[in-house]
Amino acid sequence: MTRILLVGACGKMGAAVAECVRSDENLKIVGGVDFAERICDFPVFHDFGKVNVEADVIIDFSNVSLLDDILSFALKNKIPAVIATTGYNEEQIAKIHTAAKQIPIFFTFNMSIGVNLLCSLAKKAAQILGSNFDIEIVEKHHNQKLDAPSGTALMLANAVNEVFDDRLYYEYDRHSKRQKRTQNEIGIHSVRGGTIVGEHDVIFAGNDEVITLSHQATSKAVFAAGAVKAAKFIVGKTAGLYEMKDVVSVE
Repeated sequence: MTRILLVGACGKMGAAVAECVRSDENLKIVGGVDFAERICDFPVFHDFGKVNVEADVIIDFSNVSLLDDILSFALKNKIPAVIATTGYNEEQIAKIHTAAKQIPIFFTFNMSIGVNLLCSLAKKAAQILGSNFDIEIVEKHHNQKLDAPSGTALMLANAVNEVFDDRLYYEYDRHSKRQKRTQNEIGIHSVRGGTIVGEHDVIFAGNDEVITLSHQATSKAVFAAGAVKAAKFIVGKTAGLYEMKDVVSVE
């Protein structure tokens, strides 16, 4: 039985993870951490100092402001962690990398297996199409999302840019410039509205033809399922930084 400590237990993603865990007899949420109130079938603690349950892995769907507390608790108790929260800045990502030198940490910008497949396909397309195609990325999310562009959009851009030895720069604000598009850029565009769960398009626009690779999430359950799969994978692993391509073959 794998025992899970769920951070962000009272949020929408916490509820989705709890629902996913209920269908697996080999998993159990033994406790949660959250400042909010929600009736759960496991104890929920308002801070890590009050956690009095033993867990085998942490799943985090909370807020970027809790990262230091999560890493401190995980390091102190030598518990692997699945970091599924998005919107971290470069300094926070560096802290995750540093912590991974002591404990196993699973970290990716998107927990969906489908999105990670899209990432692989976009990279392959860039290898085949080369510099003859302009590359644009469009991401759409609900009107409550705080960060823009999404971490997934940046993950897709980074994967494509690897093909070009990271020579391409990211253009976020084309409306402020009155000039033609340059060849050495990747355009990244954000749309916010309604209850869009998450949509990502990678557009390769060439002469007389356009290729679009797309992924659409219609429910938060896909992210919960990916996080649970990651949690099952990371228990028992040695210290290090892991991502979705370590769980499933998408190359």
